[in-house]
Parts: sequence; C-alpha cells; structure tokens
Amino acid sequence: MIADGEIDFATMAQLFGVSPMTIRRDIEALEDRGVVRRILGGAIAFGKSTEPSFEARAAEDTEGKKRIAQAAVQLLIPSETVILDSGSTVLMVAREIRGRRLGLTVITPSILVAVELANEPDTTIILTGGLVRPGELSLIGREAEDAFRNYNCDTYVMGVAGAHAERGYSDYHRDEGNVKKSAIRSADRVIAVLDELKLGRVQLMKVASLGDVEALVTDGDPNDPTVVAAREAGVQVVCVPNERSTSPDEQSAEEQQ
Repeated sequence: MIADGEIDFATMAQLFGVSPMTIRRDIEALEDRGVVRRILGGAIAFGKSTEPSFEARAAEDTEGKKRIAQAAVQLLIPSETVILDSGSTVLMVAREIRGRRLGLTVITPSILVAVELANEPDTTIILTGGLVRPGELSLIGREAEDAFRNYNCDTYVMGVAGAHAERGYSDYHRDEGNVKKSAIRSADRVIAVLDELKLGRVQLMKVASLGDVEALVTDGDPNDPTVVAAREAGVQVVCVPNERSTSPDEQSAEEQQ
C-alpha cells in the first residue's frame, strides 16, 4: 500500500471505495494535524518518527542544503557572535562560512561544526561542553544548556526536524530540543534553516512557535502553508531554488518579508 511512506490519491480512493475528492479532503485534514504532507498526486506519511542517522541525513539532498546554507550565510553580519546548531543543514552552513573571512565568534554544541571551522582565520570557536551523542557528535545535557547562559549572542542558526503552521518548530530528541531552547534564549536573532521535506512535519519535542524566529531559510514552495504562516507571523522568509520545483517562479530565488 505505501512505499517509502508515500501513496497516491488514486490508489487510496480505490482501496477505500471513495472518490478522489473525499481522499483529498481527508488528506488536507491530516496535513493540518501534521500527520502527512501533500505532494503532487498523493501524500507522504510523517508521524513522530524515529530520528534517521546523521549519515543518512547528511547524504540527503546535499545540493539543496548547500543552497539553503549559502542564503543563510548571506544573512550573517561580519564580527558578530553566532550560535551554530548541530545537524546536517547547519553543518553545511559552517562549510559555507569557510573562506569568507567574516571574523565570527562561533558558539556551538556540535563537534563537527567546531572541527569544520577550527582553522578558519579570524574565527573564534567555543564548544559548549556536555554529553556527546554518538553518531550526531552533538553535545547535550545540563552542561550544554547552561553554557548559553554565559553568553550574549547576536544570531542563532537553528536546524530542526519539523516546522508546522500551528505546532511550530520541533525536533526528534528531547535533550537536543532543550539545548535549542537555551540557545534561543541567549540570542538576539534566530535564523531557522530547513529543507522542503521538513515543512508540515511535527516531531516529538516542540522547540519554538513559528513566529519566535526572525528568519526562515528554506527550499520549500513560497506558497507552502507553513511558509505562508511564517510570513504572516512577521518572519523574514527566504526561499531558494529547489531542483524538485517545476514552475519558473519556483526556480528563482525569492526573499519575502
């Protein structure tokens, strides 16, 4: 019935003996609850799933993440103090910072981010400390959370596992989520970076409401319900091109406030 978490409307209509229009209405209701996400001709099942491995996430849509990272770096200000989150998309942001000589002070709970920028000229790296998560190589726990109380930061570049119009930003892991909450409190500005597939998703740990961030950078459709809701909440939305996009409007980078 479902392969790789996807199913088409025609198959569901045939299985349940109802019209495709009925299926579409039901899918819309499930999407509002963050259970599925509509795609062309069908839907993808979400649910509060088990976190994929870091290796799997890092290998997924690297070109899309690179475009998101490039747009996010354009929002950074030279010489500011920046918190770089753990996760594959923010690791790509760290890679895009290299060679730009921004002179940043970077505070991070990610060992991978710290290694990525360790030799970057004019860049100061501060690791939060805490318990190391195997695979992720992120730092979690009370030490990681408390570390942010010692710093007044300009910008937090945050990665999340889901963003939903009503449920806000969420993550798979409770301890990771608590570190993100601490980072939000210590930063003057939050930039959320996430790919199209995370839009409409709801995971276990709520991190923030949709309007709690100042900017959202994504390769999602500018007309996606979550993107529209963020814009209406006063969030600066930056949509970058997406290889999955089909229309000319979707192929051009777009910044909307």
